[in-house]
Amino acid sequence: MILESSLALRRPFRDRSFGLATKFLRINWLFVLCVVLLAGVGYAALYSAAGGSPQPYAEGQIIRFAGMLVVMFAIAMVDIRVIARFSWPSYAMGIVLLLVVMKFGHTGLGAKRWITLGGIEIQPSELIKLFLAMALASYFKRATPEQTGHLLFVLPAVLAIALPFGLILKEPNLGTAVITAAVGCAVMLAAGVRWWWFAIIAIIIAILAPVLYHHLHAYQRARIITFLNPGSDPLGAGYNIIQSKIALGSGGFFGQGYLHGTQDQLNFLPEKQTDFVFTIIAEEFGYAGSIAVLLLLFTIIALALYTAITCKHAYGRLVALGIAMNFFLYCFVNLSMVMGLIPVGGVPLPLISYGGSALTAVMLGFGVLMSIHVHRDVVFTTDDDF
Repeated sequence: MILESSLALRRPFRDRSFGLATKFLRINWLFVLCVVLLAGVGYAALYSAAGGSPQPYAEGQIIRFAGMLVVMFAIAMVDIRVIARFSWPSYAMGIVLLLVVMKFGHTGLGAKRWITLGGIEIQPSELIKLFLAMALASYFKRATPEQTGHLLFVLPAVLAIALPFGLILKEPNLGTAVITAAVGCAVMLAAGVRWWWFAIIAIIIAILAPVLYHHLHAYQRARIITFLNPGSDPLGAGYNIIQSKIALGSGGFFGQGYLHGTQDQLNFLPEKQTDFVFTIIAEEFGYAGSIAVLLLLFTIIALALYTAITCKHAYGRLVALGIAMNFFLYCFVNLSMVMGLIPVGGVPLPLISYGGSALTAVMLGFGVLMSIHVHRDVVFTTDDDF
């Protein structure tokens, strides 16, 4: 029996008691439908951003999505215990890629964030969030309440968060660095780490905020000033957010109609295909269309949390929570940014904004999430410790 169990784990695709057909049926198809619908919204928005053309944004984006959808299904078929074995190696690879970015990365808009591997441009800071959640889940999956309450036990996890946070901050990419740290903290809280430790850290950061502000890059300080008073430089730093608010408000309840948004079609809003893509939806489909997209985003987050809640093993619960938190923060930061609720930052709206790195990272995370959902009832043994 032990030998059969070991062979089944080493050959997950040949486990006849839980074959590919059964795994395929166990996929959360409502989740897949929502993801496909969201990608469809993205295609429509990017088609509009190009003035009613699939080039140069929509066609490439939907092709990348189709390829990553296949990858998502392939990952879903792999036993989550096999994926779990690669948690720390994946994290190590992510750190190495961040170091490569610092040395050989492409510079764009004053930041080094991208590298080219095999002709494909990737942004490692997007991938490390998934790898961090997996590594922390691996570390905490058998932790007892006594261990999670002991500072020395928690310290390695804190260092695992601090390392990518510091490397991403160095690029510089403050928004993604904060999201990475938040994902790690969410996994730690779910694992049972004392919440008041995080409260103390938050208070310390708040006290040191004036000092930290002076250590920000000039463009980051400018974004904060613009956030507090967009009218201070309406044709410069404040231009994007002013035009974004105009687009959001001009849509009314039902919008100006598809391909008829004035801010969009007359190119008043820069970066409308990336950070400000939601303004196209709001302007052309109005309040009703915006709410529909928000409900779609909320449904994806809720279904990810459902997977976390129903999963019977700690590793899957923690990783699923990390993936859900990452997706939520993508949405929260981007939507708050375009509405002027927080300073502007380079955080895309997942599966809608144009860009391959964020789409790849999100779909890889969804693949792991579906593997957790498919294999939510499996049992991790001591042989699975790594």
